[in-house]
Amino acid sequence: MAAHTLGDADFARVRDIRAHRPESIRTALADRVRRPLLRGDGRLFIVAADHPARGALSVGADAQAMADRYDLLDRLATALQRPGVDGVLGTPDVIDDLAALGLLDDKIVVGSMNRGGLRGAAFEMDDRFTGHDVAGMVSDGIDVAKTLLRVNFADAATAPTLETTAHAVTEAAAARLPIMLEPFISRWVDGRIVNDLSTDAVILSIAIAQGLGSTSAYTWLKLPVVDDMERVMAATTLPTLLLGGDSGADPDETFASWEVALGLPGVRGLTVGRTLLYPPDGDVAAAVDIAAGLVHPDL
Repeated sequence: MAAHTLGDADFARVRDIRAHRPESIRTALADRVRRPLLRGDGRLFIVAADHPARGALSVGADAQAMADRYDLLDRLATALQRPGVDGVLGTPDVIDDLAALGLLDDKIVVGSMNRGGLRGAAFEMDDRFTGHDVAGMVSDGIDVAKTLLRVNFADAATAPTLETTAHAVTEAAAARLPIMLEPFISRWVDGRIVNDLSTDAVILSIAIAQGLGSTSAYTWLKLPVVDDMERVMAATTLPTLLLGGDSGADPDETFASWEVALGLPGVRGLTVGRTLLYPPDGDVAAAVDIAAGLVHPDL
């Protein structure tokens, strides 16, 4: 395990702020040093940490990997301080902790909106919007909105999810807030939700997602790296970030697949969470540096 970036004093400060000065969290968000969404090479590398709010704490075989908030924040701090990391994706609790720690200056902040479809729940396909909302993100100076969009043709909860997502796209566009949709074609298998990662299914999910809302002018996509990514990217003109997925695959193979996909038209970078925050060898900085070099080759 690499050396820690944060210490007991940092965490004590966060606890003190939350207990005695909660208003300073919003001030820290709104007053932080801002940056353009795209600059330089026009690419983005975002570290994702919105998994716990959906009850998804596992990484690989470790069912409780993300349960320790202090460990997660330390890993995020390490990642955010590496060259080439443009920002972070998280639910309000994570973003608030990072703001209290002063780690969001000159970073793109992406707010995760719908975490209500809890992993393993009977209502998992009911992806209600229980996190950030557009008004709050605009007020707090959050740069991008993000929603998960799982489409299950055999589950009636998909219909209200589509409608609510469409409203979010329309509302975000009216506020000129970029909104990133993460679409999947999903199904129930032995009591759990499985995402179809076939090329045709990903293309179908794109077709559905990019048509939501009264305008797609501010819509981005967050897509998995699958077979035949050339066909996938031919399905959309929307700016796209690649989804890193969970740990488990050989790291060298994962990085190689990202490198190829990053060269395709329309791909603007990576949004990766557990794969880099919890690498097999525990060296967060090294894993992040490799990914940053793929996104920003001239780094």
